[in-house]
Amino acid sequence: MAGQLKEVRNRIKSVQSTQQITKAMKMVSAAKLRRAQESITQMRPYAQKLQEMLSNIVSNLDGSMSLKLAEERAVEKVLFIVITSDRGLCGGYNANIIKLAKSTIAEKYPTQYKNGNVTVWNIGKKGFEAMTKAGYKTDATYKDIYLNLNFENVQAAAQAAMKAFENKEFDAVEIVYSEFRNAATQRFVAEAFLPIPKTPKKAGAKKSDFIFEPAKEELIAELMPKILNTQLYKAVLDGNASEHGARMTAMDKASENANELLKSLKISYNRARQAAITTELTEIVSGAAALQG
Repeated sequence: MAGQLKEVRNRIKSVQSTQQITKAMKMVSAAKLRRAQESITQMRPYAQKLQEMLSNIVSNLDGSMSLKLAEERAVEKVLFIVITSDRGLCGGYNANIIKLAKSTIAEKYPTQYKNGNVTVWNIGKKGFEAMTKAGYKTDATYKDIYLNLNFENVQAAAQAAMKAFENKEFDAVEIVYSEFRNAATQRFVAEAFLPIPKTPKKAGAKKSDFIFEPAKEELIAELMPKILNTQLYKAVLDGNASEHGARMTAMDKASENANELLKSLKISYNRARQAAITTELTEIVSGAAALQG
């Protein structure tokens, strides 16, 4: 009985220690989430408007002007930019992104994958480890971007993807990431990066008549790479905020589960203690009765 009490006491101490860690991690993630959320909420409207403007321009261009980054061709080689986190303990965040990347490849590009023509660039160590282990052709060049997250580092990855597309190393580029909604909700997205997607034309809609200043070719050549850099940077900021939100939620749930487990363990401890006391009293009474007899 004494051994059982000691075992329960040790489990209670262990759960209390774990709960202290999960509470501390929740507070750290909450502080980081606040900064990450400010960054993405300020960035998103600007990036979405730029992306919409670029799609509209590309959709309404006449045939006299060819754009390398909007060129649609037969898809033989595909690049996936998969944005995950460097660390775990954030619930199903990384697992859901990796699952979406695998399912998108299997559904949209089964032939290319079978022929070994699907390449994965990972931003975040967790995605790199999982995709490499699963047998995908991966590249670790940009996996450590989160160690020093800034626009210049993300821009380097975007420019490398654009250059590879222009040189026909890849015929399509897609981004897989998590779009931040709030601390408890993320939307997992796989969206086209290159060629630049066109806005679907609605029936009866009039063609937008843009006035270009300076010349159309000069303006688009200047704007297009900048808008694509911004699009990838927005996706990385979305992923950063989603990671901290998912970790904060996961640590909050872990702390709640620890509370429930502590309640259960304390009840078990009290029952075992009462049983031990009852046994000792019974032995004393039995001994006294034996002496009197």
